Amino acid sequence: MRSKTRPPDCCVPPTSNEPLPEPERASVAAVFHALGDSTRLEIFRLIAAQSAPICVCDITSRFDVTQPTVSHHLKILREARLVTVARRGVWAYYAADARGIATLRDALGALRLSSGVAIG
Repeated sequence: MRSKTRPPDCCVPPTSNEPLPEPERASVAAVFHALGDSTRLEIFRLIAAQSAPICVCDITSRFDVTQPTVSHHLKILREARLVTVARRGVWAYYAADARGIATLRDALGALRLSSGVAIG
């Protein structure tokens, strides 16, 4: 078990920060988890770059993975609220979700560099 007291010759104590409330922490963790896979990151970047929803067939054709793998990645991106899906007949169209982008922006903005400059 680690001691909670600092030795007298230790460095300056770290700046205190409040922990995130559990719902917000879970949301931020889901966003970072979703973007932690390089293929998912690129799928998200492709979707977010579009001015209109993109058909799943156009997503699948751009990646060197199977259709079920793309579907799995899209599911994780949806669960993290980074993308939305709309059905048009047999096709699914994906668009960036403003809620997930706001969560990502807020999480990055809350991070501080050692100089005190906010990221984002």
